Order: sequence, then C-alpha cells, then structure tokens
Amino acid sequence: MSTANRAGWLAGAAGIAAVGSAAGVTAARSLRRRVTAEDPHRDEDFELLDADRSTVVTTPDGVPLAVREVGPLNAPLTVVFAHGFCLRMGSFHFQRARLTEQWGDQVRMVFYDQRGHGQSGEASPETYTVEQLGQDLESVLAVMAPRGPVVLVGHSMGGMTVLSHARQYPQRYPTRVVGAALIASAAEGVSRSPLGEILKNPALEAIRFGARYAPKTVHRFRGAGRAVIGPILRAASYGDEKISPSVVAFSEKMMHDTPITTLVEFLHALEVHDETAGLTTLRKVPTLIACGDHDLLTPMEYSQEMAVALPKSELVIVGGAGHLVQLENPEIIDEALVRLVERSTPSKLVALTRRVRDRVRNHG
Repeated sequence: MSTANRAGWLAGAAGIAAVGSAAGVTAARSLRRRVTAEDPHRDEDFELLDADRSTVVTTPDGVPLAVREVGPLNAPLTVVFAHGFCLRMGSFHFQRARLTEQWGDQVRMVFYDQRGHGQSGEASPETYTVEQLGQDLESVLAVMAPRGPVVLVGHSMGGMTVLSHARQYPQRYPTRVVGAALIASAAEGVSRSPLGEILKNPALEAIRFGARYAPKTVHRFRGAGRAVIGPILRAASYGDEKISPSVVAFSEKMMHDTPITTLVEFLHALEVHDETAGLTTLRKVPTLIACGDHDLLTPMEYSQEMAVALPKSELVIVGGAGHLVQLENPEIIDEALVRLVERSTPSKLVALTRRVRDRVRNHG
C-alpha cells in the first residue's frame, strides 16, 4: 500500500466511529425497549452443539470448517444447516434442541461454521464471497453426506449459500438434494433493504481495503467498524416486543466474536451477490421460504419474490419477527421444517416423522 493510500485509509477508518455512533443510537435504543424482563430461556444451554460429534472438513483451498452432527449415521435423511452473516452454527440452537425430539432416529442433522465465522478457520479475504460459500457447502456434503437424500437449510447468508450451491451444482438436485429451506434470505444483493444505506458508507470500504492490504493495522479499527454495523444488526435481529435477554445476549456474542475482516468482506458480498440462477435449480425440489415481517435486513418482499419463482415452495411469514426468526419464533420455524421434510422424503419417512411429531405433541 502506498503512503498516500494508507493515509487515506487511516483517515476514513478513523472517521467511522463518529458516523457509526450516530447511526446506531436509535437502533440500540430500540433494541433495549424490546428486551423483556422475563426470561423463559434463562437456563438454556446455548452451547449444546459443542457437545455433539465433531468433525473438521478441510476445503480445497485449505480452510478448516468446524462441523457438528447429531443423530444416527445411518439415518434415512440428512439435514444440513448453513448459518448467516456474523453468526455461527449455534444460531440454529433451538432447531438442534427441539427437532432432535421431533425426528428421533430418522434424521441426522449436520451443522457447520462458515469460513471466517465461529470455530472455522479464517481465509484470504478474496475468498469471502457467496460463490465460495456454495463451494464450501459442497465440500461439507462430500464428507458428511456422500450418500443418501439431503435437505439443505440456510438462514440469511446461509440461504444465499444454498442458492449458490444450487446454481453451481444443479446435477445434485433432485438426485441428492431433495429439499431446501431459505430463511430470512435473498436471491440477490440486499441494497434495497435498510442495510443498503449502511453499505454506502465510504468508511466501510476503507476498512475493507485495509483488511486486504494492511491486515495487521485494520484490527486497530475493529471497534470503529462495529460502531457502524453492530447496532444496526442487533436492532434488526428481533421484531417482537418481548425478547428473552438470554437469547439476545447469545446472538450479540456471536456477532461480537466475528472477526472484523469477516464482517466487512461478507458485508460487501451481501451487497453484490446475485444467485437468482439458483432459483431455477430449486424449482426441482420442495422448498420452504420463511421470514419475519419486521425483518429490516432481508425484508419479506425478498422472500415473497423467491416464493413466486418456486412453485413447490411454502411461504411462511412470521408476524412480528425480525431477522433472527429461527431464534425469536423457533416453534413456527421448527414446524415448517418438519413439513418440508415430509414433503421432500419418501412416504415411509413421512409416516415415521408424523408419528414422532404426534407422540411429542401428545406427551408435551
């Protein structure tokens, strides 16, 4: 980096804190108003996934992806979960906890941390693209589910990951991938959402430039970068008036622990990605499209547009929910995933999952 470029970057990055502070005040106040004093999840073990069987899947470019799985290795169906931006596999905590009871030994669930997130390794910033995430998903499938039917579940950027995989590996549908869920996601860049205004901040591009060309220096401004995007992400996460403080603390920790390079690079990826071609592939399989009607990051219009393009889709719009709908209203999302599995799998598995579900309800 030249002296002039470095000076310009430093000036832009230094100014980001003041801008971010102003941008996030209203959002942060809004979040505080939504947190309820009651806490139904006070005793919830949000580290449940850490105790599951663990594997490391190494991608062709050498990035170790942390993987967890639960359920029999010989289960008739595998459901693979891809998490969203600035999160980790734990964002599917309630699905892991509740669907294990719903599906019993008929389904194996596989969760993994996307590159640069959670316990997975960091990588070259140039690889922080939605296209690369689709290739990473293929690497996970090759190791964790080399045979048998698979249902893919993606939240936010994870839904974009599923679409990217569908575009790049159409031959897997419907021979291997028999169903897919896109939760709070979008088929193309999110510039039309309120997040688009944040993406126009030139200071974010300055941080991104530094992440690529002065990585040792950019960490000095990690707090400044979070000042712009952090409050917006947190406030947009939930839409309901009563949110468990424990759930909020859990999601905030996931966001806070995300490296600054991961944040700014994938934020740019969300702005420029276009995986609409993946919708053509997903037309071959049953799909679930779900979102909250208070989602500010991927507004429900994105989900409605995808549902129109997918004739085999079920559209579920959760009233009052924000972007982290699977944490905010897990029961609705869990039930929708059960229906997706029933629509996607052979009749024998459908009957078994229904019996398991009915048994859980009758004894619940």
